[in-house]
Amino acid sequence: MRGSLIDIRPLRTSPVFRRLLIGRTVSTLGGFMTVVTVMYQVWDVTRSTAWTGAVGLAQALPLVVFGLFAGAWVDRADRRRIFLTATVGQAACSLLLAVQGFTGHVPVVAVLALVAARSAFGALGAPAAGVFVPRLLPRDQVAAGLALNQITGQAMLLLGPALGGVLLGWLGLGTCYLLDALSFGLAFYGAFGLPALPPQGEPSRAGVHGVLDGLRFLAGHRVVRGALITDLAATVLSFPVSLFPLVNAERFGNDPRTLGLFLSAVAVGGIAATALSGAVTRLGRPGAVMLGAAAVWGAALVLFGLTTNPWTGLALLVVAGAGDTLSVVSRSTIVQTRTPDALLGRVTAAEQIVGQAGPDLGNVRGGLVAGWTSGATSLITGGLLCLLAVATVAATTPELREQSAPSMEPTAAD
Repeated sequence: MRGSLIDIRPLRTSPVFRRLLIGRTVSTLGGFMTVVTVMYQVWDVTRSTAWTGAVGLAQALPLVVFGLFAGAWVDRADRRRIFLTATVGQAACSLLLAVQGFTGHVPVVAVLALVAARSAFGALGAPAAGVFVPRLLPRDQVAAGLALNQITGQAMLLLGPALGGVLLGWLGLGTCYLLDALSFGLAFYGAFGLPALPPQGEPSRAGVHGVLDGLRFLAGHRVVRGALITDLAATVLSFPVSLFPLVNAERFGNDPRTLGLFLSAVAVGGIAATALSGAVTRLGRPGAVMLGAAAVWGAALVLFGLTTNPWTGLALLVVAGAGDTLSVVSRSTIVQTRTPDALLGRVTAAEQIVGQAGPDLGNVRGGLVAGWTSGATSLITGGLLCLLAVATVAATTPELREQSAPSMEPTAAD
């Protein structure tokens, strides 16, 4: 049992990683609080779902547009300095949001512009932070470090929106934004003590050429490419969140209490799987784990679409959340241990884009199919398509099934 619990060796062996994790956790909490605060402010001013939907667009668009170019920049310079710059930029945007929250009467477009600017700085900081774990930890602890990042992030996903709602009603808009701005102070402190982290190997070429070099690596590296395709299969083909209200009405009597538990069940499954991830991260076979976990995600969603018992449905969503989390941890392990350091910023940026755009496209797919058929049919067909795609990746990429010890350099088979 002890060997199954999450591996905390990185916390014991690396004070630098420990500081980074604390700073990342606090700033993630502030970020989720800000999401709730922005949504509330925009809705309160406009009473329009179109404007609240624009909040998600303001967050996602900078990541998609600037992500790969930010990754190319990260692969040409000191990653520590870029991360610190991005952290200061995010804090400044949150501080400006706090100012407008205290003063009031700011146009919604200006609020969304600040949200987009904050997201753009995040698109710059994420690829830089993506190199920290493989550079700071021994290779046999990289998966454990990523699992610790994952469990703290999911815990903040559960806590952040709820805490944001409480503080919003108690302290108001400006204070919630201000707390987010202050949270970046810990993130800055965590990274400030890092050594310089220039790329190891040939630096990225500037501009579009550097981006194309990164895309050529992704197209040619079978293991990394297979990992990202598996993630797209699990999200684009079967992401279920947009279907929850319809499925709840079709199968579970439209009970709002059941609907409210759907997302919580997925998060609980993710936290439980990460807490018991020690045996998986020590196994040293992230490719096989990722394929198996993605298959569990798809199969659980198929069964969720078939069941009419709410408790069985919630249990299946817990299983789906566990599969999704183990798949994400394993995918990140593959990306960060199989990508040369000189390309890691660009590949991490691509991974971030896949993680952001995949669920959004999956929600669109699910809604369109449900409109033509039903919510349950959309869930079931999406899960089956996910299983088919995972099986195809496993059959065509034997390196993923057979991969054992992580390697920083691509092998001849790659």
